[in-house]
Amino acid sequence: MSEATARFPAEWEPQSAVLIAWPTADTDWAARLAEVEDTYIALVAAITRFEPVLVCVSDADVEAYARARLSSARVEMGRVRFVELPYDDTWLRDTGPITLRNADGFDLLDFRFTGWGGKYGASRDDRLVEGLHATGLFPDGTRQPIDFALEGGAIETDGAGTLLTTWRCLSERHPGVSRAQLTERLSGWLAQDRVLWLDHGYLEGDDTDAHIDTLARFAAPDAIVFQACDDAGDSHHAELQEMAAELAALRTPDGAPYRLFPLPWARPIVDDGRRLAASYANFLIVNGAVLMPAYGDPADDRAAAVMQAAFPDREIVQVPCRPLIWQNGSLHCITMQLPAGSIRADLFDA
Repeated sequence: MSEATARFPAEWEPQSAVLIAWPTADTDWAARLAEVEDTYIALVAAITRFEPVLVCVSDADVEAYARARLSSARVEMGRVRFVELPYDDTWLRDTGPITLRNADGFDLLDFRFTGWGGKYGASRDDRLVEGLHATGLFPDGTRQPIDFALEGGAIETDGAGTLLTTWRCLSERHPGVSRAQLTERLSGWLAQDRVLWLDHGYLEGDDTDAHIDTLARFAAPDAIVFQACDDAGDSHHAELQEMAAELAALRTPDGAPYRLFPLPWARPIVDDGRRLAASYANFLIVNGAVLMPAYGDPADDRAAAVMQAAFPDREIVQVPCRPLIWQNGSLHCITMQLPAGSIRADLFDA
């Protein structure tokens, strides 16, 4: 990889497809598989309104089942393709390729996936990028294995050389590495000019150690959407107020403050005594739209209004994601966008 010519595209840039993996009884979704399948069907239906979807399946039987479920839901199957690969679970944001553009094509960065710091087994997930690359789906893509633990949900780029991340997550993965050293490594591997660190912000029910994609996201090079909490009696209030202050203090490369869009706070969702992480910041940008998680809460529509203000030229589509937060993630966590031109041009030909 040539760091001089590589560039990490922002999520709002044109995409070829969105990558997901179908949930099965062999994944952590087994206990509530029917509910989760309904969410995946709604997600694929939403994405295919705007662009294709590439679905990882563990075997031919899973493909046949997923195809039947999607077809019966009247999903546009001309925009759906399947690829058979082994995987442990379906959190493609953290196990899929982090794709950079270069002068000759694309770099598929294959960082180590350690099950979020060794919390879960992840040996097959750690080989997902290698398996995808071996299929030939990325004719101009070069796989770049990097022996360093990093998940896609832990980083956010504006596409112009600024990376946003959290110290809580990166320091947990690499406790013996200084902030200056982490900044240098991330800047080099991800072709960034600078790294902005947040020291505050967390969600109960999140086992990623505060991934940035649950907290704060770029909406434009000069704009950030973030999860706020206006309930002074909530356990998150002080920490998210501190994070909001940190965001207000950040500056663009030109020295201007960022335009900030605070997202409303959903009422607590508790499952078997455990608080779940219902963040509206875990949205996915696709071609012409923003797909945002909805939790069946009155704040859903208010969050959609904030999203519309932050993304005035895109349609805002709510996707029911309440089943996902039972396993500590949401909409963005189960997806990975693939930049325009990165996959075979004939893949979605009729």
